[in-house]
This record gives sequence, C-alpha cells and structure tokens, in this order.
Amino acid sequence: MMDSTLARDTLAAATEITTAAMSHDEPEAVLPLVARRAAALTEADLCLVMVRAEDGSLTVEAAHADRNSAGRVRDPMGAVLSPRSVASRVARRGVPMVVDDVTADPSTSPFVPPQLRGYGPFAVAPFGTRERRLGALAVYRWRGARSFAPTTVEVLAAFAAQAGLAIVLAEGSTARQRVAVYQERERIARDLHDVVVQRLYAAGVRLDLLGRRLAGRLEPADEARLADIVEQLDGTIGEIRDTVRELRSTDPADQGAAVDLPDSVRAEVATAAGLLDLTPTLDLVGGCDDVPVVVADHARAALREALSNVVRHSGARSLAVELHRYPGGLRLRVADDGCGIPRGVTRRGLLHLEERAAAAGGQCRVESSPDTGTTVTWEVPLY
Repeated sequence: MMDSTLARDTLAAATEITTAAMSHDEPEAVLPLVARRAAALTEADLCLVMVRAEDGSLTVEAAHADRNSAGRVRDPMGAVLSPRSVASRVARRGVPMVVDDVTADPSTSPFVPPQLRGYGPFAVAPFGTRERRLGALAVYRWRGARSFAPTTVEVLAAFAAQAGLAIVLAEGSTARQRVAVYQERERIARDLHDVVVQRLYAAGVRLDLLGRRLAGRLEPADEARLADIVEQLDGTIGEIRDTVRELRSTDPADQGAAVDLPDSVRAEVATAAGLLDLTPTLDLVGGCDDVPVVVADHARAALREALSNVVRHSGARSLAVELHRYPGGLRLRVADDGCGIPRGVTRRGLLHLEERAAAAGGQCRVESSPDTGTTVTWEVPLY
C-alpha cells in the first residue's frame, strides 16, 4: 500500500499537472512536465510519455532522463512502438505492467527500440481515462539496477491516471473555449459581410449611378469628389472582406466546408434586385456544404462583381443567377438582357472575375452584346 508521504507527493505532482494543463492553450504542452514528475516519483532513470495513434502504435512525445544519461543513449523522442508492444497493449487495456529487464523479457524484448537497449527494469501504466485513452507512461532504470517495486508501480499508475485525466479535462475546456471564440468570430464576420458590406456596396452603387445621371451637370471638382467617394467605398469594402477572411481563416473547420454560401448568394441577389427595381430569378442546384471556404470567398466576390456590372451598366429588365454545385466543380452564371458591357469598362470589371477564377484553378467566360445582353459564367473545379 502507498505510504502517506508518497501519496502526498503523488497528489502534489498531479495537482501541478492539472494547474499547468488548464493554463495552457495546448494541454499537450505539459507532457514534458508529466515525464519529469513521473521520473521523480518512481526514482526512474528515464520516463517516456507515449501517445497512441489510430493504428494502436505509440509515439514518444515527451521524455525525461537523469543527468547521467548524457552520451549513454540516443534521444528517444519520436520513437514509435509497435501496436503489439507491451506498452501499446497496456494503453489499450488499461492494466499496468512491470518487468525486471525490458531487453531480456520475451514479452518486451522484440519491441524495444535501439535507443532504449541500455535499460533494464521497466514499468508502464495507461495514460488517460477509460473513455479517452491517450497512451502510456513508461519508466526505466539502467540495466542491473533494482526492479520497480509493486508500490512504485502503484504510484506510477495513480499518477498516470490523474495526469491523464487533467489533460483530457483541459482538452475539453480548451475545445469549448475555442468553439466559443470561433462562434463569436464567425458572428462578427457574418455581420460584417452580410450587413455592413451590403450597405456600403448599395450606397456605392447608388452614388455611382447618381454621378452618371448628373454627368455634365456638376462642376468638375464635384464630379471628381463624387468619384473619389465611390472609390473610397470600394476600397473600404475590400478591406472589410480581408478582415472577414482573417476572422474566418483561424478556424480549422474553415479549411473544410464553406459557411452559408447559398445564403450569401441570396443576399447579393437581393441587394442587386433593390438597385435594379426588378425581381431576379435565382437557381441553387446541389449542396454547397463541402465547398472550401477559399473557393466560397472567390465565388461571393465574383458574384458581387458580376452583379455590379449589371447594376451599373446594363439597363437590364431581367436578371437570372444560377449557382450549380456539380460533381467535381462549382459554376456561377449571371445572365441579363441589358445593353451589354460598354467597351470602356469591360476589362476593368471583368479582370477581377478572371483573376479570382484563375486563383481557384478555374476560368471565367463572358458573352456580351447590345442585342442579347451579358452572360458571365464563372467556374472552378472542386477536388
């Protein structure tokens, strides 16, 4: 049975691990401390913290060796133990094990990495909880040293369980905090994109249209001032888009699914409808949940640019927008029955569309004439 002093030391060490784990953004950062405390509690010459992989193997993620180890063995960090090794079985089953000589015992010798062949007495305990088995905590003494006593193995098992629980709890707490932060960032990004950008965009278009209607009736200085205001609004919209992208790019989940691309398309079309005083048709085909965020960002910006051209230049009486997610790609089509794209603004407006398509590995096609209007087809592959 563990004596009171050893029990107190074990509890103190576990408390230290808990405090450190809860105060770190990355609970795994305390693994070296776990190794140091386990080595001290068990009077071991080496302690390894080994983390389980999906295939059942263990990888050494933290190690602590006594001062006399320098030059005697190679660094064990990164060593991988087979899923059939004793340590891997202990990690799976949750039952500690001890042997007198890790390199001589038939149950352990086939799986000892070269870095550890200078050691003899060996004990290993499961690290983590029953529901969340993180791996194993193993201690070693030099070959020829005394074996680990049952009481020492009991200390190791108790400390490994308590330290593992602290890591698991800290991971859960950190995950919840991250989710809360990401949700708040996403709310801010959504408000910026769907509210602020939409209003700035609408104001800019109205000012631009007003400037066109008053062309020749304003003083040159006033015309220049109005054009400058429109340009500043466009620049501000670009800066807000960059901010939205930064807010969303820190969430690892954003590397997978896009966030509400169809909703964003509806909002863009609704804004254009108000400016054109007509009711566009909108066709959404296929699910967009698996569209990467970077592609969704390009698609939203491309749609806004295409709609901006319609609002500013076309005089259209009808507008059709289609977003089609098909196997292998995403296609955005914007078609109007207006006067076509004026010669002087063709490259200025469409260059951005082409650049965004190229950045996503796709292409942008434009068909425009005074008789049939303009159709912009923006298409990118999805792998």
